[in-house]
Amino acid sequence: MTDRLRRFQFGGCALIPLLLLLGPGCDERAVSGADADAGVDPAVDAHNEASDDEVADSAPAAADPDGSADARAADARAADAIAADAAPFDAESVDAAVEVDARPLDAMLPPDAAPAQTATACFDGLFDGELTAGPDYDQFDPLVAPHCAGTDHQRIEGIERVVFVGDSVTVGTPPHDPSVYYRVVLADRLAQRFDLTPPDWGWWQVDLINGVGLVRESGDFANCGRYGARTDDLMRDGDLMTRCVPPDKRHLRTLFVMTIGGNDVASITQDGIDGASPEDLWAETEEFVGLLRDAMRWVRAPDRFPNGVSVIFANMFEFTDGTGDVTACPAAGLAGFGAEWEDPTLLADMVVWANEQFMSIAVEYGVDMIFMLEHFCGHGFNFDDPAAPCYRGPDAELWFDLTCIHPNATGHAAIADLFEAVIAH
Repeated sequence: MTDRLRRFQFGGCALIPLLLLLGPGCDERAVSGADADAGVDPAVDAHNEASDDEVADSAPAAADPDGSADARAADARAADAIAADAAPFDAESVDAAVEVDARPLDAMLPPDAAPAQTATACFDGLFDGELTAGPDYDQFDPLVAPHCAGTDHQRIEGIERVVFVGDSVTVGTPPHDPSVYYRVVLADRLAQRFDLTPPDWGWWQVDLINGVGLVRESGDFANCGRYGARTDDLMRDGDLMTRCVPPDKRHLRTLFVMTIGGNDVASITQDGIDGASPEDLWAETEEFVGLLRDAMRWVRAPDRFPNGVSVIFANMFEFTDGTGDVTACPAAGLAGFGAEWEDPTLLADMVVWANEQFMSIAVEYGVDMIFMLEHFCGHGFNFDDPAAPCYRGPDAELWFDLTCIHPNATGHAAIADLFEAVIAH
């Protein structure tokens, strides 16, 4: 398989490991993923050179007989590209008094659902199947909006510039017309909401050779997504987070919209298939979560955006509806799925922990996370299987396209709805 083809296939949220964690019927199969290097400009914002003496250490303990964890922590401190002066999140400033927005998302909830106060309350009774496991977000005490699209940590208003960052889910992929990409749909809605200049037709398009938007900036919108992007591309080894917000534009009140993490998991999955040790795999998992945390620390640093900044990112979805049956996607073989881990439960533990840590980051830095995993569950390639843990009934639709790992037009519309619902509150 050529590097170019592999970049396309794994350019989005290739989160196959989550197929192991949502129910007892898993076939202990993992995907042979691959991360891509699309040749991002190595220039990094000057802020990246600042050091940070604190390294987050909330990962589960693992055996470390040779002291490698200490060495990894030292390496992380040395390589940390983020200033440590992040603005603290003042819980008193959060506007918790919200009204349920009568958007199509409301139809996703049980008809008798009460306003949610916890993530658990959001999804209790949502599925006809029995969902037995998954991330425990409530341990971090997030503020969850009544619409259950995501958290409610920010008052998002007065936005002057919108920046999209992330992987191929954000960039958009064939065979769909660019007009259905979630960033294009959402940009149109946000232009109306905040009275912004909308992007033009050229901004919708994708440079398929380089896996980026054909036009980076148009109107009051920027697109810094890239096929195959991982969290190390945000700041440490790339500049996706900074290239669309040069210093001369940081006075504008900015909204970041992000999808990230799926390619990190794909890379870890491949390393596990190749025989990496549990200690090394946990180190990789901790590292990619830490790199997202670093990016949020950079965004929230005092005076970085003197007139205000908001961030919303998605958690990570999967296409098997909790069954573990990757073969339900007709193109699974072409996509390279089916290789096995020696201990697939270890992979599941890592992915659950990573999704939980995404929530912890949202809480810690007062940014928001949409529940993309939970809303897409039941709309994968086992959507019509009544035995699937996420089965939603006979009217459920497929939200993934023929690549297995990218949303179709309906899926893109759902992602746009999720982001908009959180922004609206």
